[in-house]
Formats: sequence, C-alpha cells, structure tokens
Amino acid sequence: METLLQSFPVALLMFCRIASFFVTAPVFSARNVPNSLKVGLSAFVTLTVYMVYGINQVVPTDLSYVLLVIREILIGLLLGFVAYLIMTAVQTAGTFIDLQIGFGMANVYDPMTGASAPLTGNFKYAFAVLLFLTMNGHHYLLDAIVYSYRWIPLSNAFYLRLADGSIAEFLVRTLGQSFMLAFQMSAPIVVALFLTDVGLGFLAKTAPQFNVFAVGMPLKVLVGLAILLLLVPSFAFVFSQLFEVMFRSMEKLLGTIGQRPG
Repeated sequence: METLLQSFPVALLMFCRIASFFVTAPVFSARNVPNSLKVGLSAFVTLTVYMVYGINQVVPTDLSYVLLVIREILIGLLLGFVAYLIMTAVQTAGTFIDLQIGFGMANVYDPMTGASAPLTGNFKYAFAVLLFLTMNGHHYLLDAIVYSYRWIPLSNAFYLRLADGSIAEFLVRTLGQSFMLAFQMSAPIVVALFLTDVGLGFLAKTAPQFNVFAVGMPLKVLVGLAILLLLVPSFAFVFSQLFEVMFRSMEKLLGTIGQRPG
C-alpha cells in the first residue's frame, strides 16, 4: 500500500502530460478519433514511461501538487500545440490559394477539426495526413512525448521559463515560421493567379468589348487547378520538409523548457 501511495502521484503527473499531448497533437486530436482510444493510449504510454523513468521518483503530496499537475498539463499541451501549429500551415496555404482562385465562398465543414475549412486546404491536408502516417510521423510524435521525460523531467523549472518569456518568444517565432511555410507552399499558385489577373486587366483595357468578369472566374479556376495538378507530385517532398520542421520545432521547445540530456 505504501508503494502504491508513493507511485500513484508520479504516474498521475505523467498521465496528465501525456493525455494533454494527445488532446492537441495532430492526427491523434482529430474528432473522428474516439476519446476512449485517446484515454487508453495515454494510459498505456503512461505505464510504459513510468516503468522507465518514474519508479524511483518522489513528488510532494501537499497543496503544491496542484501546481505540478497544472505544469504537466501545460507542457503536454504546448508540445502538441507546436506540432499542430506547423501542421496548420497546410490549411493556411489552402486559404491563400482559395482567396486567389475564388473558392473563398465555398468553405466546407472539416470533420477533423469541427470548423469550416478551405476546399484546397482540405485537399492538401488530406494528402499531408496520409503522407504523415506513411512516413511514420505518428511514431515520431510518440517518441517525442516519451523522450520528453529525458529533456524535461518531473522536477523541471517550467514556471521560471514561463516567467522569463522564453516560451512566449518561442511560440511567436513558431507562429511566424508557420505563416512563412504557408506562404512558400501557396506561392506558385498565388503568383500564377496574380499574373492571370494582370493579363485579364490588360485584356480589359485593350478589348473593352470582352466581359472580363464572365471570362475571368472560369479562367482562374482552370489555371489554379492545372497548376495544382502539376504540383501534386511534389507534395511528398514538400510535406517531408514540413514534417522535418515540425519535429525540429518540438525539439527546440523541449530545449527551451528543459535541456538536452547528456
């Protein structure tokens, strides 16, 4: 009984970090993933992590334990949120494309996030998820939360990092990087559609008898879909670079909160 009372608070802290990670991490946090699966997977990973890192650890069981629980939840949420933030660059790129191509009014309901999403963003996000699973990205996410206990042990100084602004600065930089990736992924189609607009402007000046509004919308849709079709073979390379940035950002977050194990 004494061993159980000593090990349960440690295991509960680990469960808080791991469960909160699965709430925000890409793929695992999707609405069509059952909550029972998330809880069961969190419990299984917690048991595995406790057997490796938590057997000889002792945590206080007074009121300060509440602060430890909040700290572990925030660490798990941050780790999953950083991965999700980089992943949303795909849908942001789709939004930029839809605004140019004219699909901005035709947003659709996305069952994975429960919100409206752009048509092109949904298409590219489906590709991204399939390639993410094909490249065993979910295994790397599991590695990240398991090995986070090497970088950020239970006796970490998270609140100090939060107070000195290093975590906030990292999140702002990551958000900027996500937007930059979205611009880079959407740039070929956006530039082509901009040049199409310029050509239609010249046409409207040189041949006023043409109804540019009637010709422009179908032409922009055709140009946008044709270039998207040409870009599909490059998705594997583009998304592999995106996933590499995602895992590098998660590693930087671990280094910001804790420190690299020796």
